Amino acid sequence: MSEITSIAVTTALLGPDYDSSGPVEMVLQEGLIAAIRPWAGVAPRLLAMPAVTDAHNHARPLSSASFGAALKPLELWLPQLATMPAVDPYTAAAAAFARSLRGGATAVMVHLTRAMGQRPLPQEAREIARAAQDVGISIGFAVAMRDRNPLVYGDYASVLSRLSPDAAQMVQKTWGAAPLAVADQIALVDEVAAAVADMDVHVDVQYGPTGVQWCSMDLLTAIADASARTGRRVHMHLLETRPQRHWADRSYPDGIVAMLDRIGLLSPRLTLAHCVYGRAAEYAAIARAGARIAVNVSSNLHLSSGIASVTAMQAAGVQVAMGLDGCALDDDDDALRELRLFHFLNRAPGFGTDGMTPQTALKAACATGRAGLGLPPGGVLAPGMPADLLLLDLDLLDPDALMPVDPRDFVMTRATRNMIRRIYAGGRLVLSDGRPSGVDIDRLHTDLRTQVRAGLPGTAALAALWPEIEDAIAAEYRGCC
Repeated sequence: MSEITSIAVTTALLGPDYDSSGPVEMVLQEGLIAAIRPWAGVAPRLLAMPAVTDAHNHARPLSSASFGAALKPLELWLPQLATMPAVDPYTAAAAAFARSLRGGATAVMVHLTRAMGQRPLPQEAREIARAAQDVGISIGFAVAMRDRNPLVYGDYASVLSRLSPDAAQMVQKTWGAAPLAVADQIALVDEVAAAVADMDVHVDVQYGPTGVQWCSMDLLTAIADASARTGRRVHMHLLETRPQRHWADRSYPDGIVAMLDRIGLLSPRLTLAHCVYGRAAEYAAIARAGARIAVNVSSNLHLSSGIASVTAMQAAGVQVAMGLDGCALDDDDDALRELRLFHFLNRAPGFGTDGMTPQTALKAACATGRAGLGLPPGGVLAPGMPADLLLLDLDLLDPDALMPVDPRDFVMTRATRNMIRRIYAGGRLVLSDGRPSGVDIDRLHTDLRTQVRAGLPGTAALAALWPEIEDAIAAEYRGCC
């Protein structure tokens, strides 16, 4: 007989509307919520809510700000990531997953756009899956796929013409390698899936085209065909920045989303990250296809990308999920603070009624993204649902305790990761008082920083030339859009 866990709380956000109720007892068994019933005794001062599903992330080892890559547009920030040295993939992933868990997420979408490259990708993927297993989270795992525009959106000859011979040579060395053939990229995804198939952890391997501007039509069409044939999901960035919108309109005058629909990429298997510069008709097409959009508000603010119109997405019927993109507001992977910002930025002004509510924000943060990770329906505290939940300290959330107040108000105005007392994933206790149960988060980060410091000499030559390269790339985009 499986172990039964009983949890009594003062209040809980229950059901699809996240209504407050309490005191209640929740019974967890076989990874599910077996029962929720009134609690007659004195319950601990805890608030129970569903755990967050981070619908778009990359599991980066450390913050890019620690490498001087902060407060820059995406088009400069992305290539600067090449100055970050490679480290052990298990240590890198386990540290990233432990931070995500501490922030309140028990499921994370990993779009692996930058593998460590110290071993073949299928082996690296197995190490990443082992890290997720040890931390106690579920992951989606999209294998990055690209075959054009390695430095800018188009030919980068003009960038090279602005550079000194040393800098031009470094650019060619760093970004000039020929991409894998389309067939080989498709086959690599199958190899990764085979490598993690026997792991005792949820790892949903997906096709991960990095974005239309980085993928040829041959590659996009092959991914669409392979996804339809295998049922494998697809995770892709789309229209994240203004230069991407400008490039898309020039490259696909009939519409970039219409093109994706025409080749068969738009489907319920597809998650699109960002879509900051989408248009109403494009959102409507995405909604009709049953695809979803993962919105990443803090990342877009950090990288000067803008603010996505979640109201327009919802008006078109799009399934909107929340992602952190490894770049939460305080650069700390705090999913609860991200939830609050996500809600604040998308509320209707004044007395309007067409904006985001606490209920729709919670649904986007906790429930909608699960389908994109290949997880069963969840993100709701109800009998029969997966037992993925957070227990928050009510003494910290409501220190005044003056009168009955809807706890959703406190979650949307005050909640941070520091208020999380326990986290359960699949009914298993995976975090207590900020400490993941399965890994030593402090030791992981100590080891990780040691590895990074040891690897920095290997990227020192690129880092020294980076200011010149950055200026040349910036000149390519200045005046755009």
